[in-house]
Amino acid sequence: MTTSSLFLLVLGLGVVGYLLGRKRALAVAKATGQRLHSLPGYYGQTVALYSAVPALLCLLAWLFVQPVLIETRISAMVPDSAIPEGGARSLVMADLRRIAGGLDALKEAQNISEDDLLALRVETSDIRKQLGDVGVAIGSEVQGAVFEAAKAYRGAEITGRFWMTVLTLALALGCFVTTLLRIRPQARARNTSETFVLSLLIGASLVAILTTVGILGSLLFETINFFKMYPAKDFFFSTVWNPQFRGGSDLGILPLLWGTLYVSFLALVVAVPIGLMIAIYLAEYASKPLRSVAKPAIEVLAGIPTIVYGLFALITVGPFLRDYIASPLGLGSSSSSVLTAGLVMGIMLIPFVSSLSDDIINAVPQAMRDGSYGLGATRSETIKQVILPAALPGVVGAVLLAASRAIGETMIVVMGAGAAAKLGLNPFEAMTTVTVKIVSQLTGDTEFASPETLVAFALGLTLFVFTLGLNIIALSVVRKYREQYE
Repeated sequence: MTTSSLFLLVLGLGVVGYLLGRKRALAVAKATGQRLHSLPGYYGQTVALYSAVPALLCLLAWLFVQPVLIETRISAMVPDSAIPEGGARSLVMADLRRIAGGLDALKEAQNISEDDLLALRVETSDIRKQLGDVGVAIGSEVQGAVFEAAKAYRGAEITGRFWMTVLTLALALGCFVTTLLRIRPQARARNTSETFVLSLLIGASLVAILTTVGILGSLLFETINFFKMYPAKDFFFSTVWNPQFRGGSDLGILPLLWGTLYVSFLALVVAVPIGLMIAIYLAEYASKPLRSVAKPAIEVLAGIPTIVYGLFALITVGPFLRDYIASPLGLGSSSSSVLTAGLVMGIMLIPFVSSLSDDIINAVPQAMRDGSYGLGATRSETIKQVILPAALPGVVGAVLLAASRAIGETMIVVMGAGAAAKLGLNPFEAMTTVTVKIVSQLTGDTEFASPETLVAFALGLTLFVFTLGLNIIALSVVRKYREQYE
C-alpha cells in the first residue's frame, strides 16, 4: 500500500469514527435514559481525533526514521573499493537508490518472479543496460557489491513499508474501537476534545520553533566542520574569493558581504522613499475609489516571480544603464551591475514598504489627527509631526522586512549583478552576494567533505547572524520610540 493510500485510509477511518461516535452517543443516551454531558458532535469528534491523529503521527515519524536507518545500514554494505577514484560515497549511494527503484520496473518489464529478481547478478546480466531500457540511468558501471546492496535496500524498503502499514492501521483501528466503546453519557467529551485540539495547536506552534532549531543546528555543525578544514581568520578577513575544488582555494567572505550590503542598500534607497510616499498618499490624500484600485495594483508587484524581475533586469534595465549612462561616462561596459540589480530589486520591494506602512498609518487613532487639526496644524504638518512619529515602529518593521527580503534575494542578483566577487564602489561594475555563492557552492552532486562545499554553511550562518543583528537593532529603535508615544 502506498503512503498516500494509507494516509487517505486513516483519514477515512476518522470520518467514519466521527459519524459512528455521534450515533453511538445518541443511542447510549436513549438506551440509558441519561442526558449527554456534551453535544453529540463532541463524542464523534473525540473518536475521529483519537482514531486519526496518533496513527498519522506514527506514519509521519516512520517516514522520517526509516530512510535514515536504511541508509545507515546499507551504506555499511558498500566497500570502499566500490567507490570510483575521485568519486564519493554519496554519489554511489545515489546510484544505489536509483538501481533499487529501477528493480521494480525491471521486474514488471521482463515479467520475472521475485526469486529470479533476487538471483540476478552483475556477472551474468548487463544490469546497467537493462535498467537503462526501463528508464533508469546509472552514472557508472554497476559493481557486484553495489548491486547486492541495492537489492538489500529494496528489500528493506519493502519490509519497512509493510510494517509501517501494519502498525499504522493497527494503531488507528485500536484507538477507533477503544474510543468508540468508551462512550458514556457522563463522559466529558467536550473537555477531552478541546484538550486534544489544544495539544495539537501547541504541537503546531512547536513546529516553527523546532524548525528554527534544526536549521541553526545544521548550519552550526557543518560550519564547525568547515572551520576544522579552513582557517576562520582567512574566511572572515580575506578579501579574495576564489574557490578551487582541486585545492588552493581562497574563501574570504568580505567581497560577498560587501556585494550583499551594496545591492541591498541601493534597493532600499529605491524602495523606502517611494514606498513610504505611496503609503502616505494612499492613507491621507487618496480618495476611496482611487485607493481601492491603486493599492491592489501596487501589491501585484509582490506576486511577480523573481525570475521575471531577473529577466527584466537582464534584457531591459541592464542594457539601458550600459548604453545610456555607463558607457558614455566611461564607468563600465557590462549590462550586469550592482545598480541594475539594486534598481530592479527596489521595484520588487516597493509593495513590502508601501502596503505595510499604509496599514500602520491607517492604524494611527483618528483622535490624534483631530487633535492636531484642532491646534491649527495643516495636513502636511500633521503627517510630519504626529502621524509619522506615531507610526514609526511599524514603518521600521516594514523597512526591516524589505531589508531582509533584499539580503536574501538570489535570482535578481544572478541575472542582474553577475557573479563576480570583488570589492568596489563603482555601481556599474558586476558584483555578487552571499546567497548567490551559497547556491553555486552547493550546485551539483557534491559531497560535504571539502571546504569549498562546506563554506556554503558558513556563509549561511554568517548571513543569519547578520540579519539577526539587524532585527535586534530595529527592535531597540522600535522600543525607544514606542515608549515615547504611548
